[in-house]
Amino acid sequence: MTDINIAWAALGGDPALVSRVSTVARQGALEARLPVRELARACVGVCALAAAELGARRAGPAEVPGVRVDDGAVATAFVSERHLLIDGRAPVSFAPLSRFWRTADGWVRTHANYPHHRERLLGALRLPGDASVEDVAGVLAERSALDVESTVYGAGGLAVALRSAREWAAHAQGIAVAGRPLVEREWLDGARARVLPPLDGGPLLPAAGLRVLDLTRVIAGPVATRTLALLGADVLRVDAPRLPEDPDAHADTGFGKRSTRLDLGLAADRRSFEELLARADVVVTGYRPGALDRFGLSPEALIGRRSGLVVAQLSAWGAYGPWGDRRGFDSLVQVATGIAAVEGTPERPGALPAQALDHGTGYLLAAAVLRALTEQAERGGGLVLRLALARTAAWLTAGGAERGATGGAAYGSERSGTAYNRPDAWLGETDSGVGRLRHALSPVSFVGGPANWARPPGRWGTDPARWA
Repeated sequence: MTDINIAWAALGGDPALVSRVSTVARQGALEARLPVRELARACVGVCALAAAELGARRAGPAEVPGVRVDDGAVATAFVSERHLLIDGRAPVSFAPLSRFWRTADGWVRTHANYPHHRERLLGALRLPGDASVEDVAGVLAERSALDVESTVYGAGGLAVALRSAREWAAHAQGIAVAGRPLVEREWLDGARARVLPPLDGGPLLPAAGLRVLDLTRVIAGPVATRTLALLGADVLRVDAPRLPEDPDAHADTGFGKRSTRLDLGLAADRRSFEELLARADVVVTGYRPGALDRFGLSPEALIGRRSGLVVAQLSAWGAYGPWGDRRGFDSLVQVATGIAAVEGTPERPGALPAQALDHGTGYLLAAAVLRALTEQAERGGGLVLRLALARTAAWLTAGGAERGATGGAAYGSERSGTAYNRPDAWLGETDSGVGRLRHALSPVSFVGGPANWARPPGRWGTDPARWA
């Protein structure tokens, strides 16, 4: 089976609908040793197909609209953070202490983009807050990679030792991840079938009228909710005031949404959140598993208070296994799962040409939500969806994303061999509340669908805590 068949089956979709998808294959897009282009194409393809399916149900055409996946659009979107310009300024994606380090017996990668992660990393290494890259390199060079991983995580920081795919397959977390489906779907209650009002006029917006509470951070979750906003959903991102946010990252993934801040430890803010939840159709969470449980926001608790809710839970390592409660990021998952070893050389680890686990899982998550809404209109029920970057990585490294899967009876290809040279065709410009933006356009495309978001991003956390 081709990639899109695998992903569509994981979403519970009708296999016959895959014939609605065609691709524009472009040489040079997301080139890597692993089949990253095929994975990216499949994730975007099923997202667009799920949107077209839901749109057909609501608008009532004779058949599901055709979907077109262009490798150029996909490749540009998968590195959207690199194409972003804010008043001509290019953001900085990684802080100096977020990088690979040589250890006494191998390599380790750290993530220290946020101030609290930097502080915990330096604290674990017993270095002062103003320590330099050279200071950190000197300490790490004398320690084993696994010792650094254990020590830094024990202090609340982020560091992962380089592993081969074989080593990850033998690791307890790797075994736990491999035993799970690409998209976990669990029906929790017997709510009545969702009644979706018909759509008419203008672009086909499958998610129009639906309310999405966005409790996510850092690429994958925000990409998913940005896509739902493109498709017409009223998306409100809610953040804790005490957690820092990179304003440039918000500018990249905040299209189509509004953003507010609530302290769930305060009675007034908690009441505001419960009022939002009472009218929400979808809740998307991206914090490490268990982090929201203390606020009564586990998937089961949310559906218990809002029958028929769709809850989509995203994590780095999966909500199970010995690493189930660990924080993680795309770059770290690449290192643990063997991807960095495959993409590197004997002298130094490498990386994928994009943060493809983040972006790919983001589009898969949006697709899972859209498919859930279609199924709810038929059978009702509240549904929990669970996706993990490490599970997407397992799909990639196992070859589930097949190299060269550009054809086949159910997955057409057009203009195969067209080169991907410059991304200009898939970039746009707009004024926003944070300045003049150059940005990547959405790769989600189907006949009659939207070409762009209805609104640019505003300033993080400045919108009122209410539905539009």
